Amino acid sequence: MKTVKVLKDQSGAALVIALLMMIAMTLIAVASTSTSIFEIKLAGNKRSSTDAFYAADSGIQVVMANVENFNLTGKYVDNKYDPFTDPNNPNPTRAEVTTYYDTTQEGAPRGLGLSATGNFEFRHFLIESTGYDQTESNPIKSKCTVEEKVVRLIPTTQGGY
Repeated sequence: MKTVKVLKDQSGAALVIALLMMIAMTLIAVASTSTSIFEIKLAGNKRSSTDAFYAADSGIQVVMANVENFNLTGKYVDNKYDPFTDPNNPNPTRAEVTTYYDTTQEGAPRGLGLSATGNFEFRHFLIESTGYDQTESNPIKSKCTVEEKVVRLIPTTQGGY
């Protein structure tokens, strides 16, 4: 008779069920918090890498906008030139840019479709730009390097005209 009375006494069952529910809710809350923190870090890293890419790309755009950067007289030392030593090239994103004069390539670039290639001189350049993210609060800086090939066409003097 005593065992039947123990089975019918449910005075602690509500407490056990409530504790189990609290443990389940705590596990769900911890999992969602850690997932949210991971997503925030991932989004911050993506933003930093995008900032670094745009900083590197802006360095290339600034250099390409000034045709004097591709003038060989007095600027290129060992076929290399840092365009941001020239005050005519602003550097708002603090990109590190080096322009190389490629002496190994000659003639028109492939796929250009120029038929009158005899009337032009082709100078091949490679612009290498490295940009960093501009966030001051991030201790680890994102870095991106972008390279761009540029060909300068220079008309040659045509004899007889």
